[in-house]
Amino acid sequence: MGKVGDHAVVLGASIAGLLSARVLADAYRHVTVVERDPLPVGVLDRKGVPQGRHSHALLPRGVAILDELFPGLLAKFAADGVPAVESPAQMWFDVNGQVLGYEGPPEDYPPQDHPGYQPSRPYLESRVRDEVRAMPGVVFRDGCAAIDLVASGNRVAGVRVAAQDGREEVLPADLVVDATGRGGRTPVWLKRLGYDAPDEEQVPVDVTYTSRHLRLPPGALGDLLMVIVSAVPQRPTAMGLLAQEEGRYVLTLGGYAGQRSPTDLEGFLAFAERMAPPHVFAALRQAEWLDDARTHRVPMSRRRYYERLRRFPGGLLVVGDGVCSFNPLFGQGMTMAAIQATILRDSLADGGPDLARRFFTATAKWVDQAWRTGVGADRQILGLPQSRVERVIGAYIQRLQAVSRHDPVLAGQFQRVNGLIDPAATLFKPATVLRVLTGGPRRRS
Repeated sequence: MGKVGDHAVVLGASIAGLLSARVLADAYRHVTVVERDPLPVGVLDRKGVPQGRHSHALLPRGVAILDELFPGLLAKFAADGVPAVESPAQMWFDVNGQVLGYEGPPEDYPPQDHPGYQPSRPYLESRVRDEVRAMPGVVFRDGCAAIDLVASGNRVAGVRVAAQDGREEVLPADLVVDATGRGGRTPVWLKRLGYDAPDEEQVPVDVTYTSRHLRLPPGALGDLLMVIVSAVPQRPTAMGLLAQEEGRYVLTLGGYAGQRSPTDLEGFLAFAERMAPPHVFAALRQAEWLDDARTHRVPMSRRRYYERLRRFPGGLLVVGDGVCSFNPLFGQGMTMAAIQATILRDSLADGGPDLARRFFTATAKWVDQAWRTGVGADRQILGLPQSRVERVIGAYIQRLQAVSRHDPVLAGQFQRVNGLIDPAATLFKPATVLRVLTGGPRRRS
């Protein structure tokens, strides 16, 4: 890609911000990443990522994008012992009260294009940050907060920032990308510049989740690297047990509408016992616990419809949780940020006017898929009113999950959609619907 401008500024060194900076480095001579936190050296937590100590997973689509953007990064993951989920036998996935997974001959199951990886959030940020920092023309300004946008005519021409000592300056920019997350101030800044803020849709979920890190005796879980038990209406709680680098695991226990795990160890284990399969809970009883419990709360999921705005200033984009902050129990956020980075890259490469409209329109297709799926599940679990379409789709997906236990084609299709490799629309093609409604292929006698 040729250079399309001199200077781009990314607000926020989140995963969304780092991946945006990576693709912008190919299109702009200089890229500045502005981050309010002092950025750590190495694999450490930071204040601006309170969810960092909890379970995180990169879905297969996110893995594929990282591999594309940072050749050799997955080899570094492997060298550092980041677990890769490459086979259905490595997952225990309990959704809607039924354990998913193809039960036929393993050789019939279609191979995965990419595995899922389970790095800790601090590890992932550290590795990606190092890759971005090493790129020519990229500069990090940490300990520096964005205060306001600076406009020139109908364009954003820069951003006003303040260092920790209070000194302010304006960073001129051809493009400003807001990656500051669910608390991002772009809607406020737009109003100050005379534009409308985007419409918002909010779903109150009041999700609270609590996590601890642990080690397990060798072989305690067999081949399992991931254990997921999703919430159901009669039990609005969920758990995730994920293997991570350095031979550790992280156990995250979450709940809707005020349901929350105790933080003392016995209470934490008692909460886990409500959901964990017996063999998994037996392994947890043998664990070496490495730290105290940490709790994080997310009051609502929120979708901002930037693609619907009739007027939007040039030189400005919003990515990541600022566009859509999902219920974190679904684990979609980091992969969706990676997808948006590729959309940004492709939008810049296509050229032409109105970058924002092209970017937001393309982003909406993927965001809406994940948003509708998650919101439908949230409403069902919380007993909130569902539309007729949501009820029909929910019943169809449950049947698909059941049939896929003995249908390798459906199992593979569902896995690709769940990993955000394929759009959800592929599950509603006529041939797929017919397999679901007729119960799939006949079992061999």
